[in-house]
Amino acid sequence: MTETGGGIRTADAGPERPIRVLVCEDQALVRAGYVTIFSAQPDLEVVGEAADGRAAVEAAGRLRPDVVVMDVRMPLLDGIGATRLLAGPDVPDPVKVLVVTTFNLDAYVYEALRAGASGFLLKDSPPRDLVHGVRTVATGESLLAPAVTRRLVGRFADRILPGETAPEPAATTTLLPDLAPRETEVLKLIAEGLSNAEIADRMFISRETVKTYVSRILTKLDLRDRVQAVVYAHRVGLVTVRG
Repeated sequence: MTETGGGIRTADAGPERPIRVLVCEDQALVRAGYVTIFSAQPDLEVVGEAADGRAAVEAAGRLRPDVVVMDVRMPLLDGIGATRLLAGPDVPDPVKVLVVTTFNLDAYVYEALRAGASGFLLKDSPPRDLVHGVRTVATGESLLAPAVTRRLVGRFADRILPGETAPEPAATTTLLPDLAPRETEVLKLIAEGLSNAEIADRMFISRETVKTYVSRILTKLDLRDRVQAVVYAHRVGLVTVRG
């Protein structure tokens, strides 16, 4: 799927259709707020709601939304467990999940990263950021709020991608031997939370060129998605936590 301004255009260049959104939030008032925000957008369509994790998994399987907006703390099955069932590494046809969380849930979001979430936003994000988040995740990009990236990835990077001990920053160049200088620059900007469009503007290149760089980076480093790319960049010291 490719981004075409608002809705999603299928790979065969068929007509645009709205992005299908499933809202999963146990607080009725918050859930209603999300539904109101998304329903007001011509390119978004709320296809369902869920008040707990089990209902979210069932609804997603039945409705096949493009994006599931997922709370973390929910009854019966929390958002982490639901995300794992919807987007985990063993899921044959994963659904894109946008986790909405709060600052004091760093550990929960860390678990959601491992469960396969495509993006993270804070619950106090303005409506425009929530809408942008859904659109971004729907087009295949991962989304990490910069504040979440600094607090969460910097704190848990050595545990999100299990394996070797996290290297010292000085070892960065030896751990990125296959990346061209421009690819390394793109990886650094991804890790700082920039979108493809923002990277294109920063580097004075086209969005398609950025997408090509991102694809090469993921392939060369054997990473699943942009979230893992962010984590990897922190682990090798390409970027560091600020604040």
